[in-house]
Amino acid sequence: MKEQMDSGENYFETSELKEEQAFYRDLLFQFNHTLPSNTQEKARILKELLGGFEDGAYIEQPFHANWGKNTYFGKNVYANFGLSLVDDTKIEIQDEVMIGPNVTLCAGTHPLSPELRLQKAQYNLPITIEKNVWLGAGAIVLPGVTIGENSVIGAGSLVTKDIPKNVLAYGSPCRVVRDIN
Repeated sequence: MKEQMDSGENYFETSELKEEQAFYRDLLFQFNHTLPSNTQEKARILKELLGGFEDGAYIEQPFHANWGKNTYFGKNVYANFGLSLVDDTKIEIQDEVMIGPNVTLCAGTHPLSPELRLQKAQYNLPITIEKNVWLGAGAIVLPGVTIGENSVIGAGSLVTKDIPKNVLAYGSPCRVVRDIN
């Protein structure tokens, strides 16, 4: 089933998937209910919850994720409160990324076909946030998007397609405004 979830093709959730997902949601609950000052315990939980959580990475509470295990945090990533991950497939957040409050990274989606949606079909496309990106408050990144190294995404942006490296981009839909020199 994992291969099917990562294929970009439609699939249908099974009871086994829901059972496995419950394990990760329990870890997420533990993280969100750990005292904010207990940084060691929060880091321990995140190392178990996430696919990767490198040195210096930090996530403010509350934090939301469909799974957690499909998301990889590089070194020195900072995620402010309200980060939401629809990580039914891989979300890669490389080193030195800054994530503002209430950002959503949404790698999972549903088909346009009404018949398939009635059957609860879903498909997923990976998201990559390259090194030293800054995602402004309230940004939403949709399935299949890569944001290039050193780029800045303005607050409230809806990122529907790839953003090149070394640019400032914002808006709904998000568009490149200028290069960053």
